[in-house]
Amino acid sequence: MPSQRRLPHIYPDNTWLFLTWHLHGSLPASHFPPARKVSHGEAFAWVDRYLDGGTTGPVHLRNEAIATLVIESLFRGAGLGQYQLGPFVIMANHVHLLLLPSISPSLLLKSLKGVTAREANRLLDRTGEQFWQRESYDHWVRNDAEWSRIASYIERNPVKAGLVEKVEDYPWSSANSRWSKSVHTSVNAARKSACATKPSARATEPSACATAPTRILA
Repeated sequence: MPSQRRLPHIYPDNTWLFLTWHLHGSLPASHFPPARKVSHGEAFAWVDRYLDGGTTGPVHLRNEAIATLVIESLFRGAGLGQYQLGPFVIMANHVHLLLLPSISPSLLLKSLKGVTAREANRLLDRTGEQFWQRESYDHWVRNDAEWSRIASYIERNPVKAGLVEKVEDYPWSSANSRWSKSVHTSVNAARKSACATKPSARATEPSACATAPTRILA
């Protein structure tokens, strides 16, 4: 994504992370945002629009087997306790997702990209070729309202790109019924899930878990 973006070095506790990464070669250097100074958010929006077009470069994620292995890898990482998984979408050449990390974001992304790259190259009958672009886009979610906006942005991406009319019709998204029951659909759902198995250290202290509302997306 834009200009050698690296994951942040400061990891706030219990904070959701918006991640995006794309296929190697799907964004030529000549197609970065205009030379004028733009914010990182503007650069992200420019690049995402370009990737949504999918008219040039690799589109390996249109391959059903590869899209499925990426999604299964997302759930596997959640099952291993590396993060709580929120909304996601697998587009033809890039991935968007929300997650609540339990380990270093750099480590979990390295694991995700490494495993999926090896398996995807195997399916493509390729050896030693770069599958994912090294750079990734990341953004710490500041509040509940921003979480909801990002979740909607992720699941509406296929609609915006003109691939489907309804978010639930896209097969490689958390909005699809095949996957929707297995992801967190509110910013507080993961916190509530964690609280169910982690009692307060002192019974006399009020629990943040007990007071945190659970808000489901419409």
